[in-house]
Amino acid sequence: MTARKGAALPQRGGGLIEVFMPQDMIEAPDPALLAALRCQLDWGADEAVAATPAPLAERVPPPVGRWLGGVAPKPAATPAPTPAAAVGAAPMGFAPAVSGAAALAAAAGSLEALRAAMAGFEGSPLRETATNLVFSDGVPGSGLMLVGEAPGAEEDREGRPFVGQSGRLLDRMLASAGLRREADFYVANILPWRPPGNRTPTDAEIALFLPFILRHIALARPKRLLLLGGTAAKALLRSKEGIMRMRGRWHALEVEGLGSLPVLPTLHPAYLLRSPGAKREAWTDLLLLRQSLDAAQHDKPA
Repeated sequence: MTARKGAALPQRGGGLIEVFMPQDMIEAPDPALLAALRCQLDWGADEAVAATPAPLAERVPPPVGRWLGGVAPKPAATPAPTPAAAVGAAPMGFAPAVSGAAALAAAAGSLEALRAAMAGFEGSPLRETATNLVFSDGVPGSGLMLVGEAPGAEEDREGRPFVGQSGRLLDRMLASAGLRREADFYVANILPWRPPGNRTPTDAEIALFLPFILRHIALARPKRLLLLGGTAAKALLRSKEGIMRMRGRWHALEVEGLGSLPVLPTLHPAYLLRSPGAKREAWTDLLLLRQSLDAAQHDKPA
């Protein structure tokens, strides 16, 4: 172990004392912190964004006493922090933004008009941090529409939903049920813009873009909806139940111009990548979907 001269520290009774500290204790990185950083990078985190700024005075001082064998100095008293706004809380001026979104969505008479309206909508700051509008992919009018929550990093770069690792898993799963993106289904997200750092959309963001996705569904005119993940399922079905309680059975969603639409919630493919053991439940949901599609095909007049 190599000793290294440290800082000159005051000692009791006056004067200074030079502290010698082990070299490896000073410069060696904390393995736990490195592991946490690697984990975040593996998950795709590329931005550090907090809901509110953290004043420098509130930061925890380094544990000096642990290395010097003494008692760490008592931190100076700091003012009580102002309570942060709850995650998902609506910002000032939120109600007019929702009204504006609803008016724009209702005025769109086609998918192309809706896309243009969403691209020009300035009511969300996500538009400023994302790269591309992620509107849809697949075949509108195919009878089956999939709805997820929000684009990820790869979707943001390409401007298409579900093209990353979870999207490739989704395509393989649906292909095993005889469904291909280029012919058999249409896919979109509730949010058309990627949230910074791939974070989960807030309640306020969901409420803001809900009029757009409902109009999107009405214009695409599907006969069935497959909702990918708890965020999309709870938002569209207006339910507080978790996805594990909602999946595995059909629900109904009233859509203007379409009436009552059969809706099947299932697990998000990103969750399946993290929890491969849950693929059994997802496959059960796909069997329910396949049975419904086959029954409808059988009932068609010759």
